[in-house]
Amino acid sequence: MDPVRADFGVRPAVLSNALVRHHRCAIAPSYVVVAAGGFLKVDFAVPDGDAPAEAVLRVSVLGAAAPTDLTLNGEPLVKSFRLPAGEVAGAVREYAFTVPGAALRPGANVLEIRNTDEDDDGVLRLGTVTLGSADSDGRAGHRSGDRSGEGGGAGERSAWTFATERRSPGADAWRAGPDLVFHLDRSESRLGADGREPVSGLAWRETTGAEASLAFRSDMSGFHGHFRSADGSVGELRGTLAGQLPPAGSAGGVGGMRADVRHFTTEEAHDSVWAPAGRLRLALDSGGDPVERVTWSDRRGGTTSLSLLAAGPGPGPAAGEGRDITHRVSRVWASDEFTMFGEVADNLLRDGDKWLAHERTPDLHFTFDGPVTVTGYRLTSGNDCPDRDPSGWVLEGSSDGREWTRLDVREREVFPGRHRTEEFGLTEPSARSHYRLRITANGGADETQLSRVSFLDGGDTSPDPDACAFDFVGHRQDPGGEPVGYRGTRIPAPVSGAEETGDGEEEGRLLAGNFSDTARSLQDAARLLTQLTRYLRH
Repeated sequence: MDPVRADFGVRPAVLSNALVRHHRCAIAPSYVVVAAGGFLKVDFAVPDGDAPAEAVLRVSVLGAAAPTDLTLNGEPLVKSFRLPAGEVAGAVREYAFTVPGAALRPGANVLEIRNTDEDDDGVLRLGTVTLGSADSDGRAGHRSGDRSGEGGGAGERSAWTFATERRSPGADAWRAGPDLVFHLDRSESRLGADGREPVSGLAWRETTGAEASLAFRSDMSGFHGHFRSADGSVGELRGTLAGQLPPAGSAGGVGGMRADVRHFTTEEAHDSVWAPAGRLRLALDSGGDPVERVTWSDRRGGTTSLSLLAAGPGPGPAAGEGRDITHRVSRVWASDEFTMFGEVADNLLRDGDKWLAHERTPDLHFTFDGPVTVTGYRLTSGNDCPDRDPSGWVLEGSSDGREWTRLDVREREVFPGRHRTEEFGLTEPSARSHYRLRITANGGADETQLSRVSFLDGGDTSPDPDACAFDFVGHRQDPGGEPVGYRGTRIPAPVSGAEETGDGEEEGRLLAGNFSDTARSLQDAARLLTQLTRYLRH
């Protein structure tokens, strides 16, 4: 058989006799991050009569990893494999596993690498995956991992909620302000327990130019600081601890509050060499506009500053020219959904099923991973019952999920058939993090349904080779140390269970790659095209 190789150390990934699908993964510059409940599936071909008597699977992993299952064609190779505890964050380890030749099938084969962490904390960073004949490998063997399930939790991770007050210069009275919600956890980085060291100072800047800086009391019971509003007015800022709430990882929010916890896999630059630096969890909501820059210091004397990258506003395209940005939706909520039959709001973000509400005028709320400028949207009708189709609705946008602005109003709309998609444009788009679809009428039924909701922006549909591959850039400095570069790639928030397509089979997205080493002959190319066609039909 031709050797199978997927090298994620370069962009795009170099793939040889391999197609890669992924679910709940983030593509970092030098590795792929598989979050809890996520997987990589590597499809490869074995010609008839060409299966070796024994093959060797090699997987290189960066740093400590979550428990992992390896399966080949649905049959387990390794269950709950885990790297030894105490591994440093940047170390690269290669593990080899013997694969019996009988496990390989003539034709298409599927290797699955799945993160099975039940605590939703661990991530798996994959550098390379190779599979080849044991005769040609020369290093056959099997290294067993720690299957004891040790490693422990990362301890309690709390969100600090402060009731705030503001006072203008020269004024005697303080006036109540919006709550401040703040969450920071770097305990899964190389800092270990030091990553939960209480912060002593915090500063941030919002997308409108508003900014604030404050210092916390030693017991975190309150803070004092100052602010500058977007209009240039300044004043004092103080806060009192109102409570600590555990982050609700499954929903992406903090303790039911409005703030979203952002999960990143990070890297640090030492002597111009970037190396993995563990995970970062961050949430900051001051009650204003989205935050674009944040700086904090801890009681040990360490400092960190980073700029969050987000899509900015852009001109609205003509109908049909928008770029689909639905993949940036981090959460969808519905006022009602038919959970018994699995016709839930999450189905609106993928093909293959529908959402159904037992209401004539339900609401849908979409939260993005940052501010996006929606210039248009698409609605797809359900598979049956035209009288359940929405006929009137209002689309609204918000920066904080509380104050809403009307963006589009539709009445007496009619879908021309089943599974038909209609596109609607916005005349005055602006960057917002929340969008709400309030359905005001349907075709007369007691239920309302849709198969798909998609959002568009005015960006170029072709990828920009010079676009930044990270979700934040910045710097950090340990006490007594030198400053280092700091950057991060956002990864999916932990959820319970893995997402499935309508037919029940987990497919995942196709990973872009360099296939020059794969399609070395016309026969190889034909085999790849056959598999690609099957994926693109989904």
